[in-house]
Amino acid sequence: MKIYQIDSSARKKGSTSRALAKKVLDKIKKPDDEVIYRDLDDEMLFVSGLTESGMKIDEKDQTEEHKKMFNLSDKLVKELKDSDVIIISAPIYNYGPPATLKAWSDLAARVGETFKFKSDGRREGLLKNKRAYLVITSGGTKLNSKEDFLTPWLKYILNFFGIEKVDVISADQMALDYEKSIKDAEAQIENLSKD
Repeated sequence: MKIYQIDSSARKKGSTSRALAKKVLDKIKKPDDEVIYRDLDDEMLFVSGLTESGMKIDEKDQTEEHKKMFNLSDKLVKELKDSDVIIISAPIYNYGPPATLKAWSDLAARVGETFKFKSDGRREGLLKNKRAYLVITSGGTKLNSKEDFLTPWLKYILNFFGIEKVDVISADQMALDYEKSIKDAEAQIENLSKD
């Protein structure tokens, strides 16, 4: 099995979301599993300079910046396609996702690769039979409250890609009671199975 771990916190050290994602990995990983790791804080580009929708630019019209963007997009799509299980850690920043996580989703959304349009115009995700674990942390935002724009968005994006088995591990409202939030998250991780 291939596990794709994606960290999106802007904090390298002392990041609760990164630490909890590592615990999820340790809990579900079997000895023969392979881990593909992606730190979005290390290398991320934003979609820009497109001449039409759908991330399409004729190769002859691509600038060096376009080529870098498509190169990274190809890598991210391959990592997603090659994985069986995805772990995404994400802190809630200003009620939504970190900018790098939004950029990742934009680069990973490729027609004919991660989704397609059906004859009736509806979209269909192409990454079926995968499972995702989302590790969501927040200082004050309550998970799944009307202020939480990260969790429903991220679940929707994964469903859009065809990933329908999505489990959420949360340590929310850490500013109110950090120890309780961490204990709750660790209990959620402990209840995960390796299936």
